[in-house]
Amino acid sequence: MNGDLQVVDDVPGAFAREFITAFEQRPGEEFDIALSGGETARACYERLASEGTASVDWLVVNFFWGDERCVPPDHQDSNERMGREALLERVGAANAVYPMRCDESLDAYQLRLGEVGQLDLVHLGMGADGHTASLFPGSAALSADPGQLVAFNEDPSGRNKHPRMTLTYTGIARARLVVFTVSGEEKREAMEAVYAGEDLPAARVNAGRVLWLVDRAAAPRPR
Repeated sequence: MNGDLQVVDDVPGAFAREFITAFEQRPGEEFDIALSGGETARACYERLASEGTASVDWLVVNFFWGDERCVPPDHQDSNERMGREALLERVGAANAVYPMRCDESLDAYQLRLGEVGQLDLVHLGMGADGHTASLFPGSAALSADPGQLVAFNEDPSGRNKHPRMTLTYTGIARARLVVFTVSGEEKREAMEAVYAGEDLPAARVNAGRVLWLVDRAAAPRPR
């Protein structure tokens, strides 16, 4: 599989520790993170907001997003809304916040990412179909031009109803660290496929380092 697998009892706690460790390794510098979506991510951000208070200077953290549904930012399905509720509003500070907005051009977000150069941490989840960010099986963004960092995309299966904006593989690969957080028995089949090296979207992710934090319900079973 791509990256290192850690089976943990407490995925949100493990994520918070990885974020804090990565932040502490870059003292005196701005720290750039791309947030994820979903309920596992919400739990991770709530824990980070609680446990990062003593060691994270949020005034040097820049927030990006790894993907977004094409809905208003106050919509219940908005990743931006979830990130603000679970983390940003709880910590009360940030150096800069760069939400993805589908009504803005791809070029605008690509320019922002280009100015950053490398992201310090990209947080990703994985769906039961093996998608990550909004890179769905069989979707157009899987074969985006290598120079393209962001793309509009849709789920060909129709299971995910909203059009999306997403980082491409090239955009994700600019990260120093990618942290996947995967929870729940419904993710086990996809997790086993990734572990076995099958060609699912999540299995194609590369970066400086890729770390999988997986709970016991989702962990691959011993062969």
